[in-house]
Amino acid sequence: MNTPLIEGCVDSYASCAAACRGGADRLELCANLAIGGTTPSPSLFQQVQRDFPVPVNVLIRPRFGDFLYSAQELEEMEEDIRRFRDMGANGVVIGALTPEGDLDAQGLSRLMDCAGGMDVTLHRAFDMTRDPLAALEEAVRLGMRTVLTSGQARSAAEGCQVLGEVFRRAAGRIHIMAGCGVKKENIRAIYDRTGIRIFHTTGRKGPVDSGMRYRKAEVSMGLPSLSEYELWQTDEEEFRACAQLVHALGG
Repeated sequence: MNTPLIEGCVDSYASCAAACRGGADRLELCANLAIGGTTPSPSLFQQVQRDFPVPVNVLIRPRFGDFLYSAQELEEMEEDIRRFRDMGANGVVIGALTPEGDLDAQGLSRLMDCAGGMDVTLHRAFDMTRDPLAALEEAVRLGMRTVLTSGQARSAAEGCQVLGEVFRRAAGRIHIMAGCGVKKENIRAIYDRTGIRIFHTTGRKGPVDSGMRYRKAEVSMGLPSLSEYELWQTDEEEFRACAQLVHALGG
């Protein structure tokens, strides 16, 4: 447990390519990372699985927003898990909460049943729970392999106190993966403060300018705070720098 590993959080073919060239040990494949990530398309998964020789875990999240899901949304998530399982995904990344801020044990049990023997990560719904240690125990009971967390803070660097406590309480029963705001500048400090050697990052440096020459700046297709003419992608060199740091931890 806790062998150095870096997971690339990616939502496009270009980002998958950059992360893999940069040394990713595993990918978390998503869509729409600008809004926190949603379930990717099966066609993108097929391309990534075909072209990149690393394990791919697929985010199962039907929409932007909270993690309180309706019966219909849980049904959708079950079907997505079955689909990606049958397509050969290494694992899935899931989470669901009750209105009171606990893990939705009943809903997650249903999702775990669909996953079968796949690698299952509890995503950052964990960071929205009212009691992270109780959520940790529930994740262990459910048979999840990994918890992805920022330590219930805006970034993993800010959440080191909780990250360290969760890591110690996990005691090798489940992997703890630090994610959110992970950069080459803070990986070593997070490790020094927590002992965690498993990291999750987009490896982005900044927006890539769109190739569009004609631009209608006064029209927005989505969130007004996001430009239609900026693309957020993994940067190969940034990811490589992170990977080299992670792979050297404890060595």
